[in-house]
Amino acid sequence: MIATSARLLRLVSLLSSRPTWSNAELAARLEVTERTVRRDVDRLRELGYGVESVPGPGGGYRLSAGARVPPLNLDDDEAFAVAVALREAAHGAALGGDQAALSALLKLQQILPKRMAARLASLDAAVEHTPRSPAPQASAAVLLVLASVCRATERTRLSYRDMQGNTSVRDVDPHRLVYTGAHWYFVARDVDRDAWRSFRADRVLDAHPTGLVVDLAAPPDAAQLVSDTIVRTGYPFYAKVRFPLPLEETLRLVAPIVAAHESDGPRDTIITIGGSDPDQMAGYLLSLRSPLQVLSPDSVRDALLSRLDALYRTNTATPHTATGNHP
Repeated sequence: MIATSARLLRLVSLLSSRPTWSNAELAARLEVTERTVRRDVDRLRELGYGVESVPGPGGGYRLSAGARVPPLNLDDDEAFAVAVALREAAHGAALGGDQAALSALLKLQQILPKRMAARLASLDAAVEHTPRSPAPQASAAVLLVLASVCRATERTRLSYRDMQGNTSVRDVDPHRLVYTGAHWYFVARDVDRDAWRSFRADRVLDAHPTGLVVDLAAPPDAAQLVSDTIVRTGYPFYAKVRFPLPLEETLRLVAPIVAAHESDGPRDTIITIGGSDPDQMAGYLLSLRSPLQVLSPDSVRDALLSRLDALYRTNTATPHTATGNHP
């Protein structure tokens, strides 16, 4: 059995992880009796934590709105993992130019033990980054609101700008946030349309919880819904490409989040993939370093052949003999 102080921190961590817990569930997680859980809750209340009782069989608990955040209690590996994650977020991988991750990282570095600060400094000295994508990213403030309503399954009034620049206001029932490596997507049920949708988080102009907690009936696989949406509507045009590879190998070559895959017999796979223009698509296909056949459209096939022809002509031309210093 863990010590009382550590158990109290563990209890607050559990209460923070989801809206409500039954007394029996908390007792099982903490490996104590339900009576001990009640005593620990009383101790937390004495310390100023807002823990509310939830009616029901056996009773339950939840943290009230505005409850105090417990002090962090991280071991070395956890602290290092948090610091690295914040460093990556501050660099712009997920949150664009938002300063929240950078601010949090600076605060964490001030309290890291010297041995941990030295490990992080070694990582900084050893790691280089390629240029980040200029694509717009969601702010931490927007993501925080969306994550909060997903956790509480609280109906939300969303102000949203679509890819054509049109703005609409709609009520949605939140489900999940999905990060594809390029953008954050907010998966929710559009109440008026009674249909599941994925919304680009960087296009969310405003989000306000309505206070109505909803029960989501048969929610979809959020990652799959986002993948399907991207494949269908996320790009100006689409290409069909055949690979002389089984489906499983093609899935490893081209991620399912960016393309739709279908078997074409036991040895071939056809993908449907979107792009911004034919030349960009040709460059991407060449980067895969795999045999392939462009089935459609002709513009992608022509762009691919043009790139290959230019490479061929450049590399079969008679090379110039160096006769001195180059200017």
